Amino acid sequence: MPLPRTGPVRSEAARAAILAATAELFAERGYEHLTIEGVAQRAGVGKQTIYRWWRSKGALVAECLMEGRLFGDRLAVPDTGDVRADLEAWLRTVLTLVDAERGLVLSLLGAAAEHAEVAERLDASLTFSASIADRLEAGTGTTANLRPGVAARLADALIGAVVLRALSRQPSADDDAAAMLDALLGPATR
Repeated sequence: MPLPRTGPVRSEAARAAILAATAELFAERGYEHLTIEGVAQRAGVGKQTIYRWWRSKGALVAECLMEGRLFGDRLAVPDTGDVRADLEAWLRTVLTLVDAERGLVLSLLGAAAEHAEVAERLDASLTFSASIADRLEAGTGTTANLRPGVAARLADALIGAVVLRALSRQPSADDDAAAMLDALLGPATR
């Protein structure tokens, strides 16, 4: 016979309310002004309920991100048929997001560094890395002659460049996306 469960029972209704409140407040105020107190009030739960399930604001926001509640399709890699132009547009979008929400990016990195579960879930939810690799594998022009398996490493390098940009706290310049692609794929043939 199984032992009776001890500890708090996680209410799905409370969880959904907390995640919805987090996403709403994130959209209204941004990461820097998002507070656990504000989330608790909006969700109609106590702060202790939130802290029982999420160790930090970063972990809570990471779960919202993993469930697609924060950015929707904004981080999807476009598909116009021009792989390089699509990757450049995607990189510009991501770099703009990093500039606007640096605190969020740094907090997500911190939460992933502290908690293996957050890192695993974040990695699994950020499907654009696989999308980039798929697009590079199927590419034309400068990406048409990639050796098998290289596309995944290039995708990792692009993500790594974005992470380094966030950590450096340097704002992005207009031509940074194109320069990153030139460094990884060679100069564009235009």
